[in-house]
Amino acid sequence: MFQSFTRRVLSPADGGTTAVAAPRSPQSASRRAPGPAPSRPTIGVALGGGAARGWAHIGVLRTLEAAGYAPDILAGTSIGAVVGGCYAAGKLDEIEEFALSLTKRRVFGLLDFNLGGSGLITGNRLSDLLERQFEGITTESLPRKFCAIATELGTGHEIWLSQGRLVDAMRASYALPGVFRPVRIANRWLIDGALVNPIPVSVARAMGARLVIAVNLHSDVFGRGSIQPYWAEAEAEGKEDADSAASHGSAGRLVRRQMFGRRDGPPGISSVMTDAFNITQDRIARARLGGDPPDVAVQPRMRRIGLFEFHRAREAIALGIEAAERALDDIAEAVETLSLAERR
Repeated sequence: MFQSFTRRVLSPADGGTTAVAAPRSPQSASRRAPGPAPSRPTIGVALGGGAARGWAHIGVLRTLEAAGYAPDILAGTSIGAVVGGCYAAGKLDEIEEFALSLTKRRVFGLLDFNLGGSGLITGNRLSDLLERQFEGITTESLPRKFCAIATELGTGHEIWLSQGRLVDAMRASYALPGVFRPVRIANRWLIDGALVNPIPVSVARAMGARLVIAVNLHSDVFGRGSIQPYWAEAEAEGKEDADSAASHGSAGRLVRRQMFGRRDGPPGISSVMTDAFNITQDRIARARLGGDPPDVAVQPRMRRIGLFEFHRAREAIALGIEAAERALDDIAEAVETLSLAERR
């Protein structure tokens, strides 16, 4: 069974550096590769939520590895829990290969709709893919410390999943309310952790990280959000789309439109729910990061990638590499400062 925590501090992690393999392709190599200090501080990475934009985490982790800053501790929320869990299990190559193989058609094929349950998507097809990769793997058995963050329905407790089946921890962390079915673990119904801790800096620190690097996928998406006065439009609103099951030749096309909307019409159900969720997540993240800021922030410029555009993994990974490379000087400075402080 999972051991669940509600804002509970874990035992400090042991210090030291974990040896890692070099990136497998020239694309993932950093342009700048400073060597870490001989006894660098324990590094933790907090990987935030962001749906399809989360493929950027792959590029960030590859760049940190190439620069000699492979994380000892990973805390992830939502898609950050999926990529972070794969990395901690030594399966970053596999998740990258899967992400790059996605097309629009394949993404839609993975969505098993469930119009009569507690979520639009049961998630069984995605869960089956994860099961094939991680069958029998527990979170506590991973070579690196890892924790997924979820939210308990009913109480709103922040649940830290650091023990038990890795697949269950991932699924609970990305169970977007209303879209994915909640996950039951240890008699708790759990949903997406972004409702309480979108970028889990506090978790990485509690697990023993001396230096925390946060990956924020929303810094330029909602960063310019502000209050806007309402101005009535002069022209009348257009007609609502009148398409229905009777006028549609394909039930699949109808479901697709209901889920994702049309370019020339109102957004679909899932788009409305996910955008609303991500706006809330952004506001919570600002408050959490203001109270417990990371030592270094990596902020990929993800505005041009939509939340459901999982087929654009190559672009997202490249944006993650670019953002991590911009942050390398700050990371090097933080490592040097903390290393000197620990030697005193």
